[in-house]
Amino acid sequence: MKNHFKTFWALALILGFAVQSYAQDSIKAPLALGKIEPYRMEVTYDKTSHLIFPTAIRYVDLGSEYLIAGKAEDAENVLRVKASVRDFEPETNFSVITNDGRFYSFNVYYSGYPDALSYDLLTMQKAVDKANSNDVLFEELGNNSPSLAGLLLETIYKKDKRIVEHIGSKSFGIQFILKGIYIHNGKYYFHTELRNRSNVPFQIDFVNFKVVDKKVAKRTVVQERPLIPLRTYKPLTEISGQTTEQNVFLLDQFTIANDKVLLIEIFEKNGGRQQTLQVENSDLIKARLISDMHLKF
Repeated sequence: MKNHFKTFWALALILGFAVQSYAQDSIKAPLALGKIEPYRMEVTYDKTSHLIFPTAIRYVDLGSEYLIAGKAEDAENVLRVKASVRDFEPETNFSVITNDGRFYSFNVYYSGYPDALSYDLLTMQKAVDKANSNDVLFEELGNNSPSLAGLLLETIYKKDKRIVEHIGSKSFGIQFILKGIYIHNGKYYFHTELRNRSNVPFQIDFVNFKVVDKKVAKRTVVQERPLIPLRTYKPLTEISGQTTEQNVFLLDQFTIANDKVLLIEIFEKNGGRQQTLQVENSDLIKARLISDMHLKF
């Protein structure tokens, strides 16, 4: 009988160790599968290295005080990096998150003579086939991945269809039209076009989205509710003479009461050729649905 008990407890201990080992391996496995391979980079003390990212830089974290880094002035997608001390050892690291939701990891080594001082991250991504390896979610986009939102902005821009025919504004040689309203996963995509029929460039100061009372839409506005675009496909710069440019704006889903309208205003820098689009609630609820399956709309 004692031998049976000894055998039972021996088997129980072996089984316990096996289960514990399997559980530990199970915990480790997902991390191993999700590992992001870092880029290797060399920096030096006397020269600055530059990294050019596909989109604007949103977050930077340095692994140690051996490094100094910062965004370049007037270039939101360029990061400057250099060593703060000479001949540091061992290597250090840093991480970057960009506005399109991409996460980048770098292992950094000191070198008196780095092989390169400038890096194009888009080219590096293609070279190692990492275009879709990771995607950071931002609070303002909810469950929408930044890469998918960016793809939808680009697709609407490139398809360049006009599905809204009745909303536009024209004066002083400038024509501003709303070409389409699309909806996907709780977000609106407003497709606009600005045409300059004059020879005088139209320098864009800013674009406003706001909800106002209908009765004051054409006068001094009170009780207005501003809406902030979450993303814009292209930077707002200028429209040269005799040219046409389009853009796509991403906003949170909303509807408005019958006694209110959405105004989309575009202002000229140091000029008076402001244009305004007026969108009714009936236009919003007719937004074209974008399908997840094949990005068809």
